Amino acid sequence: MKKAIKVVAVVCAVALALSFVGCKKGKQSKVATDESLVKVQNANLFVLGLDDSFPPYGYRDEDQNIVGYDIDLAKEVCNRLGVELKCQPIDWNSKEQELNTGKIDCIWNGFTINEERLAAMAFTSAYVDNSQVVVVQENSEYTDLASLAGKNLGLQAGSSAAEAVDGAEEFASSLKSIVEFKDNLTALMDLEIGGVDAVVLDVGVAETAIKNGRNFKILEEPVASEKYGVGFRKNDIALRDAVQKALEEMVADGTMHEIDMKWFGEDRSVIAK
Repeated sequence: MKKAIKVVAVVCAVALALSFVGCKKGKQSKVATDESLVKVQNANLFVLGLDDSFPPYGYRDEDQNIVGYDIDLAKEVCNRLGVELKCQPIDWNSKEQELNTGKIDCIWNGFTINEERLAAMAFTSAYVDNSQVVVVQENSEYTDLASLAGKNLGLQAGSSAAEAVDGAEEFASSLKSIVEFKDNLTALMDLEIGGVDAVVLDVGVAETAIKNGRNFKILEEPVASEKYGVGFRKNDIALRDAVQKALEEMVADGTMHEIDMKWFGEDRSVIAK
């Protein structure tokens, strides 16, 4: 009788062990495999989401081709990955939704790194330093943020400029109104005709507008400082790492310097610094 009980006990122990192993395998099989890089390579296509009215980072030239600093960086990255680049204009106010639904592979267009986005996405390291600055008409009396008290401020909806102004509570509360526009170019057009008194936007965009003959000036006092990165879906680490590696290689071999000089006339990259 005792022998029979021992046999039953052994059988039960083996069954329990097998079921535990099977359970572990089941759990392992549920762990998602990161095929983000393989997917892009198999499709031979890397889809970049951008606001196509954001010079000098990504915009349309006179022939309606999408060009810009970020576009040149992305083209070179794609050359090194051996895939084609597709620039996909998106509604910047819905950029995270466009990424998460799989319509694009990344957000790469003057995309500011912040804590909220780091929690929701996978980012490369910063590749450009940037500031949110205030642009006013060249002949205006405005000299600093305090001088804009009681005035109308324009900015792009869903942009880093909006976040910067929200974060500068004292400045924001001093304003008469904050007017949101679809893009920076529309906001600057409204500034030209006096619809708003000032516009907050990225310093690179502001500098480009002035270089292109717009009668604006940049106030010396910035609203906020920030850095740009390339944003990917949270689990697309393999693709993120491949892009990061390519960017670092571009710094090492001088390609990044050439692109910086083309668009800015100086080194702006902070990759690997």
